Amino acid sequence: MRNLAIIAHVDHGKTTLVDQMLRQSGVFRDNEHLVERVMDSNDLERERGITILAKNTAITYQDTLLNIVDTPGHADFSGEVERILKMVDGVLLVVDAFEGCMPQTKFVLRKALEQELKPVVVVNKIDRPMARPLEVVDEVLELFMELGANDEQINFPVVFASAIRGISTLDTEVEGTDFRPLFDTILETIPAPNVDEFAPLQWQASILDYNEFMGRIGIGRIARGKVQSGQTVVVLKADGTSVNQRISKLYGFQGLRRVEWAEAEAGDIVAIAGLGDLMVGDTVADVNFPEALPSLSIEEPSLQMTFSVNDSPFIGQDGQHVTSRKLRSRLYAELERDVSLRVEDTESPDSLLVSGRGELHLSILIETMRREGYEMQVSKPRVIFRRNEAGELLEPIEHLVIDVPEEYVGTVMEKLGSRRAEMVQMVPSDSNTRLEFYVPARGLIGFRNELLSATRGYGIMHHTYHGHEPYRGDIPERQNGVLVASEAGTSTAYAISSAEERGTLFIGPGAEIYEGMVIGENSRDQDLVVNVCREKHMSNVRSATKDDTVRLKTPRTLSLEEALEYLAEDELCEITPHFVRIRKRVLKKSDREKAQKMSSQRV
Repeated sequence: MRNLAIIAHVDHGKTTLVDQMLRQSGVFRDNEHLVERVMDSNDLERERGITILAKNTAITYQDTLLNIVDTPGHADFSGEVERILKMVDGVLLVVDAFEGCMPQTKFVLRKALEQELKPVVVVNKIDRPMARPLEVVDEVLELFMELGANDEQINFPVVFASAIRGISTLDTEVEGTDFRPLFDTILETIPAPNVDEFAPLQWQASILDYNEFMGRIGIGRIARGKVQSGQTVVVLKADGTSVNQRISKLYGFQGLRRVEWAEAEAGDIVAIAGLGDLMVGDTVADVNFPEALPSLSIEEPSLQMTFSVNDSPFIGQDGQHVTSRKLRSRLYAELERDVSLRVEDTESPDSLLVSGRGELHLSILIETMRREGYEMQVSKPRVIFRRNEAGELLEPIEHLVIDVPEEYVGTVMEKLGSRRAEMVQMVPSDSNTRLEFYVPARGLIGFRNELLSATRGYGIMHHTYHGHEPYRGDIPERQNGVLVASEAGTSTAYAISSAEERGTLFIGPGAEIYEGMVIGENSRDQDLVVNVCREKHMSNVRSATKDDTVRLKTPRTLSLEEALEYLAEDELCEITPHFVRIRKRVLKKSDREKAQKMSSQRV
């Protein structure tokens, strides 16, 4: 048996690699129809082309069972990666043959080395134009040394591969034909589990799943002993409490399927059902030897938002779940499977404070909930500050890597300078220049769209958590004001054509509008109230141009992530199953003016 995880930076080809391993191991029938990225079973994963949830599979090669876990590559889902590494004895570190080592490469490798796991480096996409596989191997070696790898870890084997073509080789001069070199390297390098199958049972939940018939299902590796279906065990909680439970179902893995087992032993990765309110990190042990495994340490969240009940005039028109009770129960249910998430009550019964690892982490949760029929309002994302023992204010700092054409380097440096970024490296290449910065996490809120605009779409950015450092000072907020609807109704082409002179519109004709809704961006720095529901009055005056067609600009449609980044402190994002709207917290203009006057008087 071999237990291994596949780790890498986002979009370096982990899931495609698993696809080919499954295909070439004979898991699927010859006539079986397969989709690409078969492990990305979640709708959002398939739409966005990223892995959000860690998933495991099992294949057999030369009479050896390979338990493989595909992990997320995005920094916002790093909590998944940390848990998975507790289940395995080795890792495949996948690195793009062109991009080389990226921020998340460093993060996942650091976690693997801390667990003293055996690494196999897979330089993927060797058939990519301008690939530089040998240079990338040198970069990986430097990264191992930088992270303090021991002598055994530094002597890592290297496999060159093209996952999309299903080929691998140990020598770039030799054309590969299949994945045998990769499979053989795994068997030679990654050790079998070093466990005691005769000791009392210990098993820890690393992943949670849910089934409406069996309830919560925990997935993890048996650290020692054996476990049987129907066995009575003790579940040891993180808070020190314990409860006896009976295992109703025990599952192993075969390909992408769960297979019911009667018994499993130390080293096996299994799924267990029937353990009540099992949580990630809980230990299942022998009732006569209730010994807990070390708890899973997860990095703290760095970003938070306020989720509240939708109280706009359009409440209940689009979604099914609109009450605070529904919203609260759904958010607390999410805690059962997402250990990186935090949910706290606030002074208002209609609002909850939700903390996560980043914008993508929280936006995926919001997108999932809206597809389930929920309506809600969320605030502008805010970073979470800490204080050290001396009382000094600390803020989260991100390691930012930007690849950009040379002519835009000055522009990018200027924009990040105002966001309190510190440049640590600039590496020119034939096609792009790579810039590396340490930048406050709050400086990256809304920066991705600004980067794309400033570089005409050529800028590519990646970032990962670096640490907490002393507060770096104020960062400028959004420069432009917004256009705010002055009354409710349906937008008309006549009114929109006039409003276009004031700025960029987010809506087109025929949109349902309410007072206080943000319908565009002002070209100036202050907010402006406009009427986009005004109709052209009929008159008996004939006009030579009366038959001219009104030509409107294409509205700027904001995605969910763009809307969250765009928000100001006095705005909320209203989210329903089919609509994403930005609105003012206080809808009426007169009430906003009173609040502003009172605020200025207090100052």
